[in-house]
Amino acid sequence: MSDAFDLVDLVSISKLTENKLLHLLEHFKSPQAIKRADVRSLSSIVGSGIAHSIKKTETRSARAAQYELLDKLNVEVLPYYSERYPAWLRMIDHFPPVLFMRGAIKPEDEISLAIIGTRGATVYGKTIADTFASAFVTAGVTVVSGMARGIDTAAHQGALKKNGRTIAVLGCGIDICYPPENRKLMEHIIEHGAVISEFPLGTPPLAQNFPKRNRIVSGLSKAVVAIEAKEKSGVMNTIRWALDQNKDVFAIPGNIFSKASRGTNLLIKEGAIPVTSAAEVLESLGIQYTKKERVAQDVELDGSEKQVWETLGHEPVYLDTLSEQLGQPTGPILNVLLGLEMKGLVKQLPGMRFVKSLE
Repeated sequence: MSDAFDLVDLVSISKLTENKLLHLLEHFKSPQAIKRADVRSLSSIVGSGIAHSIKKTETRSARAAQYELLDKLNVEVLPYYSERYPAWLRMIDHFPPVLFMRGAIKPEDEISLAIIGTRGATVYGKTIADTFASAFVTAGVTVVSGMARGIDTAAHQGALKKNGRTIAVLGCGIDICYPPENRKLMEHIIEHGAVISEFPLGTPPLAQNFPKRNRIVSGLSKAVVAIEAKEKSGVMNTIRWALDQNKDVFAIPGNIFSKASRGTNLLIKEGAIPVTSAAEVLESLGIQYTKKERVAQDVELDGSEKQVWETLGHEPVYLDTLSEQLGQPTGPILNVLLGLEMKGLVKQLPGMRFVKSLE
């Protein structure tokens, strides 16, 4: 946490926007150098008002309570140049120069999907969010959402139910659980992923914070899946960010009489990809079975096993068909398949059909 205290001081300056802070960090190379710089040098980049605010930042002893809270909650303060900062988030416009994080974001989380939707979700919407999230993490995909009531909560729960990874992006300080009834959920997310925020500690969940945080939700994800949304909502704001970031947008068709589905039905009319299963999303993005592919890479396969594994698909195939594709007799291939089945990489179906295992 060598930079953490100085970053906390800088992020806490209300008029120091993320763009201005980024310019300062790029120019001075470290938060310590920013605080040591003279007013004239600072003013040339951010103006005299902010420059004087930087020079007047409180002493560490005056901010002792905040620093103690960082330690108590095990919060990491990640500048954009940190190795722990998600590299793919830096690829979007207006990325946050500093993130507060509880838990951990791993390189594998780059393969992630955002599930978003209304707080006033129907039972139908919550069920879909749970089902899609469960299917995504089973395939090795990380689920990103905002930990709000309704669809967000169901998405995180669906991911955790399958022991998958999930990331929550908050619209308040990372020391605040919002909504408060999600405290246990928040702790579980920290254990199986990360909770992140760009807002200083103690920042309340103000309405204006959420449109801003939505760019991070879409920025962390390969694509966005909208399940239920009103025509004017935070969901539609996230979709706009996703489109600006050239991300695919998927939408679940809903009841035409339901207010909760008006936004998603509108998105489909305007070009969003309509889907009715998680498998359609995964197939469209070419990331159907990421988790099993990773497992296969970690297991030592000999030449014959690797050849059969790479030839086998995610749709069931007959033994005779594999024999034709490989130009080999069925007997040796069957022995290899049974060995792969013992390793949990292949599943045998009735009729001597085989498929890569998804379990």
